Amino acid sequence: MTALSINLNKIALIRNSRDTEYPSVIEHAKRCIAAGAHGITVHPRPDQRHIRADDCYALADVLDVEFNIEGNPLAAPMKSDRTGVSDYPGFMEIIRRTRPAQCTLVPDNNSQLTSDHGFDLKRDGEKIAPIIEELRAMGVRVSLFMDPDAEQIRLAKTFGADRIELYTGPYAQAYGSPQQENCLARFVNASRVAAESGLGLNAGHDLNLHNLALFKRSVDQLLEVSIGHAFTVDAIELGLDRAIAAYLDCLR
Repeated sequence: MTALSINLNKIALIRNSRDTEYPSVIEHAKRCIAAGAHGITVHPRPDQRHIRADDCYALADVLDVEFNIEGNPLAAPMKSDRTGVSDYPGFMEIIRRTRPAQCTLVPDNNSQLTSDHGFDLKRDGEKIAPIIEELRAMGVRVSLFMDPDAEQIRLAKTFGADRIELYTGPYAQAYGSPQQENCLARFVNASRVAAESGLGLNAGHDLNLHNLALFKRSVDQLLEVSIGHAFTVDAIELGLDRAIAAYLDCLR
């Protein structure tokens, strides 16, 4: 069965809208796991707009399931401008301290509202190759956030990645439209290229209860999906336990 990893960024975003620790990221992680989620994902950004470095440390101390930390490996330390919030220590420092099961490298920057494209390894491969090497030496599985581009996916293997995570935003946008079939075909082909290259396959971004089952049925050897934004909305409507169950049904 494809693993379901719940991204807790939006829980942290709600918490950060007040000077409080409620809702608790830790308690929501525990509830998701108790309800059947296979893993927890977070994506700390330098401005700490949602998940903070301290959340990563706290989660690493309590989780007994797969912990996946996403982010830009080149993100440098940043001073916090919020009272009571610790400074951002740099992405790789978070990883060195937490040693998560998986690290998903994402080429985002501070001006992006959310991640919206995969790596261009022709341009950035040499910069991230030593980072991949360091992560693997720590025993951390490395996944690269990638577009469904066959040439780029093959390069991911040459630079030492263990897996790729397909950026599924375009699929979600095309779902239910005349472009759906052609768009989905690109992801099906990308999954086959990943398998031929010896790469494990993850997927994430804008997957939801409407479009996930078709993606799961169509894409070969899908190991893991990470879902946060849609899950948070569904948990409000359905309740957390029922939302987890609904996503697990999509993945069976």
